[in-house]
Amino acid sequence: MTGQQTSPQTTELIIGIAELTSQADDGERLRGAALVIERGRIVWLGPAATAPAADIRTDVAGRAVLPGWVDTHTHLIFAGDRAAEFEARMAGQRYAAGGINTTVAATRAATEEQLVAGAARLRREAEAQGTTFLETKTGYGLDLASEVRSARAAASVADVVTFLGAHLVPAGMDRRDYLDLVTGPMLAAVAPHADYIDAFCEVGAFDVEESREVLLAGRAAGLGVRVHGNQLGFSGGVRLAVELGAASVDHCNHLEERDIEALAGSATVATLLPACDLSTREPFPPARRLVDAGARIALATNCNPGTSYTTSMPFCVATAVLQMGLTIEEAVWAATRGAAAAVGREHGPDAVGSLRVGGWADLQVLDAPSVAHLAYRPGVPLTAAVWRRGVRSRRGGGLDA
Repeated sequence: MTGQQTSPQTTELIIGIAELTSQADDGERLRGAALVIERGRIVWLGPAATAPAADIRTDVAGRAVLPGWVDTHTHLIFAGDRAAEFEARMAGQRYAAGGINTTVAATRAATEEQLVAGAARLRREAEAQGTTFLETKTGYGLDLASEVRSARAAASVADVVTFLGAHLVPAGMDRRDYLDLVTGPMLAAVAPHADYIDAFCEVGAFDVEESREVLLAGRAAGLGVRVHGNQLGFSGGVRLAVELGAASVDHCNHLEERDIEALAGSATVATLLPACDLSTREPFPPARRLVDAGARIALATNCNPGTSYTTSMPFCVATAVLQMGLTIEEAVWAATRGAAAAVGREHGPDAVGSLRVGGWADLQVLDAPSVAHLAYRPGVPLTAAVWRRGVRSRRGGGLDA
């Protein structure tokens, strides 16, 4: 593949595309297509035979092009390491969310500069695997000063920031006092840096009524609503998310038929986190049943130090196909266009997760002729190049001139 670094003002024609997955309409894969980028956006997309001239011509030489991954569930603002916990879990100890306090202690002890540096490293790692849009959360500070510091760090690294003060009641604090802090002074201090509020609605964390209180307070402060729900059991988080019109409810491992029906009859996206399920040895969510019922789904990494220490969206896509019953088209859609819906970025001038005229040129090139290779060759690093807002930010695979 030939090409050179571009500036946002340079027009660039990308040609030689074996297969283009635009996600602009129904996920159709186009053959013999090309596209032109200018000022960070796609200004032309169509048959290569009729492509206009451009300042730079980049030939991807028979490779597949698709939107950059949209990773809508990560916890990148942390310090410390929980490898010992992971090892114990792999030896048979069941995950019960208690290890979060280990990360809280390390995160409180870290400086803001250290938190930013750690998150930026993980963002670079994700982008090298095709991720061009990323959400991350607070939730490892759990006191006012640490949550504000975490929110500022998140805003400097991520595209979307979620306030997760309701992650766990910190050790040694009264439960009611902590809820008052999260819905009062902490929310007021963090809200200027955040887009969404979230609550871990789960046994061992917060029940439905506590979660509702937190989420409604966040909504009143102008934040969108998201929910961690039904990861470790039938927590009620899914139906709470639907009740409140949440943008997404994440995990969804344990679902009753009425949960699936509620999701199918709503605009709430069920965000599935397969890498986390492998690490915690929870059952996979019923992805096939959700899709067949008409529910919208997304895929995300849940990158965090305790239960899913990966930034690899390709790994999540492959797992969804090989172990969760999704087709390759469904999995790629869930990791791009479906994920965009989970953070309110599916439509409009700031839409992500699709390639369309007028939209951002956030795209990736695979060192393969088809997206099918993402699951056909699991674990193989196939990301050959990445453009984010029209600027090529990733090179590799021995493909550059």
